[in-house]
Amino acid sequence: MPHILVIDDSREMLDHLGMMLAPNYELSQADNGETGLAIAMERLPDLILLDVCMEGTDGYTVCERLKEQASTRHIPVVLMSAYIDTEGEARAFEVGASDCLRKPINERIAASRIQVQLSLKAAQDLNRDREAALEQEVRRRTEHIELTQHVALLALVNLARTRDTETGGHIVRTQAYVRMLAERLREHPRFSAELTPNAIRLITQSAPLHDIGKIGIPDHILRKPGALTPEEMTIMRTHTTLGLQALEDAERLYDRRVDFLRYAKDIVIGHHERWDGKGYPYGLKGDAIPVAARLMAVADVFDALISKRVYKEAFPQKVAFDIIQQGSGTQFDPDIVDAFVDLSERFAEIVHIHRDGERSSVAA
Repeated sequence: MPHILVIDDSREMLDHLGMMLAPNYELSQADNGETGLAIAMERLPDLILLDVCMEGTDGYTVCERLKEQASTRHIPVVLMSAYIDTEGEARAFEVGASDCLRKPINERIAASRIQVQLSLKAAQDLNRDREAALEQEVRRRTEHIELTQHVALLALVNLARTRDTETGGHIVRTQAYVRMLAERLREHPRFSAELTPNAIRLITQSAPLHDIGKIGIPDHILRKPGALTPEEMTIMRTHTTLGLQALEDAERLYDRRVDFLRYAKDIVIGHHERWDGKGYPYGLKGDAIPVAARLMAVADVFDALISKRVYKEAFPQKVAFDIIQQGSGTQFDPDIVDAFVDLSERFAEIVHIHRDGERSSVAA
């Protein structure tokens, strides 16, 4: 049974409408605007009949306040007055009323207009329910796609780790560094357009793939305990182009560009480029290097410095911090280095939490 709230400061009118509506509707009544608002907020009615001329808060004000609240915004309001003229009707619709009734109330006209408003509300409620169900289904499917992407990423990362000497700790740490740097720089004028919340999410998600191309590097080079020869270094550097090729091959299976892979490709191909143009594989310089790759460059080099490898011992963190700062404007984007300096204590915390040998997992 539809619920109707009547707000009127006339006892006679409340009684009259009560007798008229009670047989067919659940009825609530209030003899002033404030009480009516309280009832409407507590038990959402399907329709409100609202007197315009009341002592205290008038009907126009009550209607405006109802329309300001998300919970009551969709309730149809029918304003009632003995003095509704063209200007009054215009004001009624301006404040959000759905219809107007002239006093004294004609029961046949009132009954028809009430039924029309209730039918419209029922249709609108059904449409909103359908939209909510559709949005929920879209969210469910989006979450499923993201989960599938994450599982695929984990599979690729774990495959790379079977070939590489780098630890799971390195992957998790660099991912955390990249996320912190991106979040710190999202309000920076140079980065705000690029580092949207969604971009930061995808960059963070893609960071563990930075060395995926090392799968294609021969073991005698990848695991060599000493310094690489110039010829071996040339082969080692192809891990950037090998990784890009692997991701582009995967993208071609979709026959379209994939947002999930866009930042992964930028990171894989560009994380060894240098701000001064002396990096590889393309010798890109400055802002020509993708933002995601510039973030990854700082994160990757810092963690490589503090980590033990088959070809070197770990550097103390202080030394690693100094080396990164010294590379500002030559190897690294100066603004990213500034953010790195600001976050140095948090980087140290990440190193402590995700020490090599501790169990780590890649973030979604």
